[in-house]
Order: sequence, then structure tokens, then C-alpha cells
Amino acid sequence: MKIVTTRQMRNLEQASVRAGVSLDTLMENAGQVIAEALRDRLPSSGSGPALVLVGPGNNGADGLVAARHLAERSVTVTAYIMTARPAEDEKRDMAVAAGVTIIHALDDGDHAQLTEATSEATIILDAVLGTGRGRPIESPLSDLLRVVRNNANAPIVAVDVATGMSTDTGHLDPNGLEASETFVLGRPKIGLFLDPSRSTWRCLDIGIPDGLDIQVPTELMTNRAMSRIVPARPPRSNKGTFGRALIVAGSENYVGAAYLSAAAAGRSGAGLVTLALPDTIYPLIATRLAESTYIPLVEHGRNVIDSGVAAVQVTDAARAATSLLIGPGLGQTPSSIEFARSVLLDRREGPRLVIDADALNSLASVDDWQRRIRGPAILTPHPGEMARLRGSNVEDVERDRVHSARAAAETWRHIVVLKGACTVVAHPDGRTAISPWVNPGMATGGTGDVLAGLIAGFLAQGMEPFDAASLGVYVHGQAGEFARCNVGEVAMVAGDVLDSLPQALKQLAN
Repeated sequence: MKIVTTRQMRNLEQASVRAGVSLDTLMENAGQVIAEALRDRLPSSGSGPALVLVGPGNNGADGLVAARHLAERSVTVTAYIMTARPAEDEKRDMAVAAGVTIIHALDDGDHAQLTEATSEATIILDAVLGTGRGRPIESPLSDLLRVVRNNANAPIVAVDVATGMSTDTGHLDPNGLEASETFVLGRPKIGLFLDPSRSTWRCLDIGIPDGLDIQVPTELMTNRAMSRIVPARPPRSNKGTFGRALIVAGSENYVGAAYLSAAAAGRSGAGLVTLALPDTIYPLIATRLAESTYIPLVEHGRNVIDSGVAAVQVTDAARAATSLLIGPGLGQTPSSIEFARSVLLDRREGPRLVIDADALNSLASVDDWQRRIRGPAILTPHPGEMARLRGSNVEDVERDRVHSARAAAETWRHIVVLKGACTVVAHPDGRTAISPWVNPGMATGGTGDVLAGLIAGFLAQGMEPFDAASLGVYVHGQAGEFARCNVGEVAMVAGDVLDSLPQALKQLAN
């Protein structure tokens, strides 16, 4: 499913007109599907009252069409006209004919009628300002919205976008109207994913012909799309069929990172997982993870890796590998930094790369690191690591996560996985995939190690890097949802996500 900016949505509507679907038809379709969706939220069939807040433009017209359809289904509906509309208003007249009660703000100077309608409503539909809002909300509209906020006892459902929210940035005007749910029309708007804490949303089909959005580069990861790219499992197969993932991870202080990343790579379906880890912690992991093979890395002393010898060990092992993940839990000691740089920089051959965690931090202070890595590699930074790589700060990265990831991928010529709520996967050619998952329970140590191992496992199986990264992010997020259902988001730990990977992958196969 494509995700659009305001301009891209307007272009889609214009393309629909050229394809024979008029704007009026889109509007009528929108109002009908909104009414049908709203009826599911009413306490009982034919109940109410429902309050529709109507603005000046097409968003307000969508609301009037929805009001009409609700009234035709025996729902008691009041439409409150918040701002001036055209004197000749067909949608308003049709709503009146269907039995909708119309109240004009100009006839409600003390806001008494709005107060009463708001407090009595069982559902409130916000159709005031849509994607075309360009100015801050000021009086008198801000006064009316304040009345609604102060008196609403019912859920507020927004048409396409909550009044006051920018569809391109996710920013909500201080005088805007927070929605508990948004009925997105046609295609999801990118602002929903830049501040995913705002509300839940549901995309409604308004009849835009298929194929018109083919040039839009931003995609929402969906179960249907991800199921198409899961690596096939031919009946006549052996472990070589599904590739060899080489995982370079762990240190004395981060033993679990090695286990989580290697175990996740195994759960991805990779044929063979080899874990290269410091000799000190090798016995701790080998007794727990029987499915992997091992390369104990030579150390000078306790937690002091021999960067030169260890880099040769990894380089030799990489000749048989189809993917290489480096970084989870390596630490930031001088020897581990030198080791990661020796493995990554100025290599001319080897398996495809996933670079995570401490390996990314090891690169941040290296001039021209992005050119010196054979690519395209998959980089998996969290916002702090992304800020270090860019030489900026977390606030800059988080201000527009989609732009941050896309600009970095284009500049660095590597695939970027910017982790967090609605994780963003960006390709150097502009393609962008956004995860639907928002799960506070995933904000715990080790979940990133699971993700990195999962991506490396998919990459080992011959997937294109962008697809491997996207599938890894989606499956990881789905596993997090299963873990949240099983143990709750407070008690979740990374091991719960790891344990839920089979369930997430099985769902994709169904």
C-alpha cells in the first residue's frame, strides 16, 4: 500500500479524474464508506445521536455526505457548520433532505447549541479541515474546537486527517482536535507515520483506480505484500539451498547480543548460521545455541580481541558465507573498534553486509566510511547511532524520520533501516518502506539484535537487500505484537520477541 504526501494525493485525485472517476464520485464514495465504518462504532443500529463537524472545503463535503448516509440508515445526525460554506451547497441540501439537522456557527453565538450537541453525541465525526490546511488555526474556529474538546464524551473520528494535523509532517496545531481514530481516504498520509502516537487509523477505499500510484516511492509494509517475498522452500532442498549467515557479535559485557542475533538468523530459515565471537564467551553461548557453528575469535587477553588475527578469521570464514552481520554487542573498546574497521573497510569481495550497533559506532569517526564499504550494505541504526553517523543530533533525526532515512540512504549509497516506532527502510534509489508497527514493549535491550540477525538470515537466502531488510522489519514487528499479546508490553523482553518469530513467520505463510 502506497503512502502519500499531500501533493501526491492531489495528483492521484487528478489522475483519477483523467481515468474517468470524477471528484464528485470520489467524494460520494468517501462519504458512503465513512458512514458504513461509523455505524460499526455506534452503540446499536439506527442509534445516535451522531455529530458531524463540517468545515469549508472538500473535507467538510465528505462529512456532509457521510451525515446523509447515516441519516438514511435511521441514525439521528446533527451537522454543525463550523465555518462558511458556499451559498449553493448541494451536499448540505441533500443532507437536509435526508433528515440531517443543520446548525450554523453564525447562528450559535454563545456556542450553546454546539455544547449541547457535543455533550450528547455518541460519536463525533471531524470533517473540519483536511489535507489542504495551510495556516495556523485561529479564532473563531479555535474557540469552536475548544468547546468540542471540553465537552466531548464520545470518541472523535477524523475524516482523512485530524483537524490541525499536517499530513506531511505529523505536527498537530495547538488548537487542533485530537482524534481517537482517523478514517484515511484513498491512501495513508505520510504524517501518520512521523508521529504515530496520535491515533489509530484505518484506510478506506474511495474508488481510486488501481495502478495510478505506481510512481509513488513510499510503501506501507502489509501482510499481503510481505508474504509475497518470503523465500521459497523447495521440497528438494538441503542446508546449502538456504544460504550461510555469518554473525560477528558479542563481547564479555554483551553476551546476549551474540545469542539473540544468531538465534534470530536461524529462525529466519537460513540453512547454516556461523557465529564468530570472542573466545572468552564462546563456551557460554555454545552450550545454549546448539544449531550454530562457531568461530572463537583470538584475544590478547580478557575482553581484548586481537583485531588483526580476528579480522583474518572472519575474512576466511566469509568466503563461504552468503551474508555477514557484524556489530551486535561488540562493544567500543579500542580493540573491538579496530577489529570492526578491519573487517568492513576497503574490502573488495565477500558476502553482502548487515552493519549494526557497535560496528556502526566504529565507523562514525572514519572519514568517507560510506565509500570504503563495499555495498550496498544494510545499515540498521537506532536514532542515536543515526545521529552519530550524520554528525547531527537525535532531535534532527526524529523530526522527520522518513526524510532522515531517505536522505542518508541516497547520500551514503547504502540501505538504511532507521529503527523505532514505524521503522523506516530506505533505498538509495528513493524507494522507502515503512513498518506499521508501534509497540512500546519493543523499547528494551536486545530487540535490535534480534532484528539484525533476522535481516542477515533473510539476506543469506538470496533475497535482494531492500526486500530482506523490509521483511526482517515486518516479521520482527509482528513477532513483537504476538509477544505483547502473550506477556504485555511492560514485561516484554527481547527473548519474547525471539520466541515469537516462528508464529510471525507462520502467519505470513498462511
